[in-house]
Amino acid sequence: MERSDQVLFFVGTYSPEGEEALFLCTLNLAGGEMRTLEGTKGIENPSYLALNGAGTILYAVSEKDAGEIHAYSVDPGTKALTSLGGQSTGGGSPCYVSISQKEDYIFVSNYSGGNVNVFPVNSDGSLQEMSSQVRHTGQGVREDRQDAPHPHSIIPDSSGERVMVCDLGLDQIIFYRMEGGLLTTHREVNLPPGSGPRHLALHPSGKWVYSINELNNTVTVFTNDETFGDLNILQHIPTLPEHYIAGSDDTAADIHISSCGRFLYASNRGHDSIVLFTIDDSSGLLTAADWQTSGGRNPRNFAIFNNIMLVANQSSGTITSFIIDADNGRLIPTGNELGVSAPVCIKFL
Repeated sequence: MERSDQVLFFVGTYSPEGEEALFLCTLNLAGGEMRTLEGTKGIENPSYLALNGAGTILYAVSEKDAGEIHAYSVDPGTKALTSLGGQSTGGGSPCYVSISQKEDYIFVSNYSGGNVNVFPVNSDGSLQEMSSQVRHTGQGVREDRQDAPHPHSIIPDSSGERVMVCDLGLDQIIFYRMEGGLLTTHREVNLPPGSGPRHLALHPSGKWVYSINELNNTVTVFTNDETFGDLNILQHIPTLPEHYIAGSDDTAADIHISSCGRFLYASNRGHDSIVLFTIDDSSGLLTAADWQTSGGRNPRNFAIFNNIMLVANQSSGTITSFIIDADNGRLIPTGNELGVSAPVCIKFL
């Protein structure tokens, strides 16, 4: 099925359980053309996905009031998905899933539930019952978006001994120690009131961590203290152009770093763009270099494979492809798009 000029990717969407919601697609690396190969039903709103290192197991949250996390085996030949069952997340609107470094645990954050979970992984990739749950308390300064805790992402730190949780409602990044399947609070890192931290990107060097802050449209740069499990703020930088007047629809969404470590990208909903920052190789500080239209409305998640970026435009129902200029990091539209209903997450195989 796989060819040297093709790469496969999965797409998660906002779709009802009775409709196809998870899609297997293919990308032509030369020209950026995309095709849908297969759709999978049986899960509602699989809004975030994670693949194990071998690409044999896919995990998908089901973002609904009674949240769930599902596991799927990926067929070695056809790459078709077979359900391995799921577990309740004990909270509403799970919106992020990640995998421990040893791939023996799955982490989930529940946006409206205000809690984060740990699930042990069986040898076949299926999930055991929840081994740990932590519920956040408090609120932020924005009554419309921060009336309660809203954990938006949970990822292992570079040491593998801790996980970091971005809580949009509390303006905090919370470190938890991970021991024997249990989470215990380690440290809280405070961001400016009304920031709304959403996702994190770890620099390949391990020196710096970057957070995309949804509510005030900024990226925060941190030095990464791996030994003590701490982040120290170096910089806040806007994701929107200097003279652009942001409206209520303008919210930042996703953040990724190129494999070379020279470029950082973030998505702007409302402005409907991907911003390019250059990363100073000695300080980790960012400089805004360019804004490229996403080719659709409300670019949510995006993903990078070699010199190609795919952007999931949720509201326009399209995935657009771009070539990344190796010299300056700028995005060059390929002119190709793939129609997918409400795409919100892309994961390359």
